Amino acid sequence: MTPLDKPLRREVQVGDKAYTVVIDPDGLKFTEKGKRKGVELSWRDLASGDAALAAALQASLR
Repeated sequence: MTPLDKPLRREVQVGDKAYTVVIDPDGLKFTEKGKRKGVELSWRDLASGDAALAAALQASLR
């Protein structure tokens, strides 16, 4: 396997909107294209099953 040692950025279309997905050694970030704020998930939260809780908490803070 190739280690993830630097950010990997990709664009994805969801409906009629474009989003940017950044996968890096710390986790992943899903952001609407052209915006700075988005949903961030750490690998630790994802692996422990707390990803839904972390996403809900971030959404409640906005």
